[in-house]
Amino acid sequence: MIQTLFGNTEEEPSFLDRMKEAVTRTRETLSERIEDIVSLGKEIDRDTLDELEATLISADLGTATTTAVLETLRSKVDRKQIGDVAELKRVLKEELLTILNVAKRRPVQKVDGEPEVILVVGVNGTGKTTSTGKLAYTLRAQGKSVLLAAADTFRAAAIEQLEVWGDRTGVDVIKNKPGGDPSAVLFDALQAAKARNIDFVIVDTAGRLHTKSNLMTELEKMRRTAQRFIASAPHETLLVMDATTGQNGLQQARLFTQSAGVTGIVLTKLDGTAKGGVVVAISKELGLPVRYVGVGEKVGDLLPFNAKDFVESLFN
Repeated sequence: MIQTLFGNTEEEPSFLDRMKEAVTRTRETLSERIEDIVSLGKEIDRDTLDELEATLISADLGTATTTAVLETLRSKVDRKQIGDVAELKRVLKEELLTILNVAKRRPVQKVDGEPEVILVVGVNGTGKTTSTGKLAYTLRAQGKSVLLAAADTFRAAAIEQLEVWGDRTGVDVIKNKPGGDPSAVLFDALQAAKARNIDFVIVDTAGRLHTKSNLMTELEKMRRTAQRFIASAPHETLLVMDATTGQNGLQQARLFTQSAGVTGIVLTKLDGTAKGGVVVAISKELGLPVRYVGVGEKVGDLLPFNAKDFVESLFN
């Protein structure tokens, strides 16, 4: 049972249940196709795995991840260690979980007695500002105090959108006028957070400036501003990615990870795609953990990511 922000008590579905619903299309692409490949009664051999390769790529695991997974599967097939579809799925699940768990080893910094600062970055259109608001809801539901900083001053609508989320979640929003200095907004937010003993400051940053170099310069300036208040800040830099963009989104992510010090991923719109394998591709190719996944439009539809349950949801 959970207590909502509005005082109503309701049953909370498990992460596994919610992920099963969200990745229905991916499961149909992946698990059922595996059944089709092996259902012909033929021995599981390298030809079978050649057919599996196309299935994994169609689920958006990407070429590099698919190649790595198939290398292990081929080795086991050659040694006659995979004899039926159940064993094939078991080994495949193990490989995917291993990839996700390696990326997960990057720990979140813990802070005592100071606000924890989370920068939210990403290109416009990925759900960045919406994810910022939903993250505030998630942390508030855990009993944490939160302050939002509207540092996407380049886009006036982003400030208004974040204020709407502040109203929905009962969280104050620190803002400045459109076109103002984002670092000044962050300065004000951190000053307020320290005075109010706030647990988390979540910063919505610009998804676009006139050039990429301007954007990254602005982000670096904000990092320096945060460190004036808290030496270890920012404690997390979350890159918001749209699951429906698949491999194209990975290229955008590479640019941000190179320049913005990204420590984790928020993957949005996972419920609207048959390409949920991009979760694994992100972990393999970027070496970054997926921290949260968006599985719907509601305020509570941003879930802390659980690798084991995610892999189970792809097959069961």
